[in-house]
Amino acid sequence: MNRLIIAAAGSGKTTCLVKEALSVERGNVLITTFTEANEDEIRSKIIKKKKCIPNNIHVQTWFSFLLQHGVRPYQSIMEDILYDKRVGFYLSEGISGIKYINSRGKTFYWGEADTIKYYFTNDYKIYSDKISKFICKCNERTNNEVIKRMARIYPHIFIDEIQDLAGWDLEIIRLLFDSDSSVVMVGDPRQATYSTNESRKYRKYRNGKIKEFIENECKNGVCEIDTKTLNRSHRNCKEICVLASGLYPEYDECKPCECEECRRNVPILQGVYIVKKNDIMRYCDKFDKITHLRYRGAIYPDVNYGASKGRSYDRVVIHPTEKIEKYLKDGELKKIDTIKAKFYVALTRARYSVAIVCDYKDTEYIGGLVKYEKSNVE
Repeated sequence: MNRLIIAAAGSGKTTCLVKEALSVERGNVLITTFTEANEDEIRSKIIKKKKCIPNNIHVQTWFSFLLQHGVRPYQSIMEDILYDKRVGFYLSEGISGIKYINSRGKTFYWGEADTIKYYFTNDYKIYSDKISKFICKCNERTNNEVIKRMARIYPHIFIDEIQDLAGWDLEIIRLLFDSDSSVVMVGDPRQATYSTNESRKYRKYRNGKIKEFIENECKNGVCEIDTKTLNRSHRNCKEICVLASGLYPEYDECKPCECEECRRNVPILQGVYIVKKNDIMRYCDKFDKITHLRYRGAIYPDVNYGASKGRSYDRVVIHPTEKIEKYLKDGELKKIDTIKAKFYVALTRARYSVAIVCDYKDTEYIGGLVKYEKSNVE
């Protein structure tokens, strides 16, 4: 049975996926995810549990999987010239396949009629934003043989960070639903800070709308949607959960778990604080270790919001953008729509406390925020 698990930050989604994958006793298992960092995390979790990666389990990034099992076995179906070519991979930024740029700076692109120029670099590396489209076209020409072959090789497919997949990647997911493979996907739509491509295909389902994609574009009942299994945070305290949940009112509120192990030896100081710039050093001196998160341009040991995804810290200091500062005062979510996911990621990295740097006077902030001068930090 195909299944989508909508997870909350800190709910243990990767751990859950690994546990389910390891429970498969018969047949090959594929565990795939978008980023190399998360691929490494998955490998580490398996090795921690089993001391090695079982022979029937294969872990690789989404693009690596597509290149190995989608492109290379069928590439010459599209053009004869590809028959003896070792097709490589090119991670493109934005729209690929530029034909030329005119004197006014307008960019023109190769069309699909020019197959090689459209999909590949001059040295036959396939563009990352078109690799899934290429596979779908091969699949059409082979009467679904590309997808059938994937299903024969991997009866069990597990996809982590599913919210990162977009465009034609979603079409491949839809095709896999109708195959003989069992597909289990785990992700948090609120953490859609990355995207596999900028394709116009299924554009309205960008930014983590995988649930809506399944409901609207896939057959009824082809995939079960589970919003309950991973709706508790094993990382964040109550105050952090409340503020983070407020960013996405359309989703069920995330609450802290009640696990004895997770909540053992919890320090007294927990919550979300507004701290003035002049007070931030004094605030940080009270703790053994604290991590600073910045929207961009972070210099080690500071970390950018997006780059902190998947990590956990005891305490963080968030340096907000101007838009985030305004949101914290008036609560208008439209003001941070384009950066909301990254702010959500930053907020949910800490176990115990978050300090947000803002120079306030008599300003009132949205509920749940405590001004440092009036807090019990001293």
